[in-house]
Amino acid sequence: GMNIVGRMQMLTPATESSWSAMQVAAHDDGRELLMVSGFRSIEYQAGLIRNKIASGQLIADILQVNVAPGFSQHHTGKAIDIATPGFKPLLEEFEQSPAFEWLQQNAANFGFSLSYPRGNPEGVSYEPWHWYRPE
Repeated sequence: GMNIVGRMQMLTPATESSWSAMQVAAHDDGRELLMVSGFRSIEYQAGLIRNKIASGQLIADILQVNVAPGFSQHHTGKAIDIATPGFKPLLEEFEQSPAFEWLQQNAANFGFSLSYPRGNPEGVSYEPWHWYRPE
């Protein structure tokens, strides 16, 4: 798989700047948005995030999972997998989180949209954590 990369390294400049602004706005509203940003197995990655959250760390670097090799908006540098403390990353349960509710109400203001809502025309499984910013 890919090496672990810097948190922002794989994003386009416009996506990076919009993500940073959105993170700050969410924080101001009491929501913590965490980026998932590199590649390892889902098991390793989920365990790492759970351990860091459990130890009270603020996560600057967590890992990006490509849903299917070569079939990923992440290759564009315009997609972000978003997690939040208290909810397992990269699982449907993210939709139950205050962070997801905030994203539904506010992400469009920063140019982000949910790539794979329920019943999406591409037939991709529902991914409440995967947000995309076309430029």
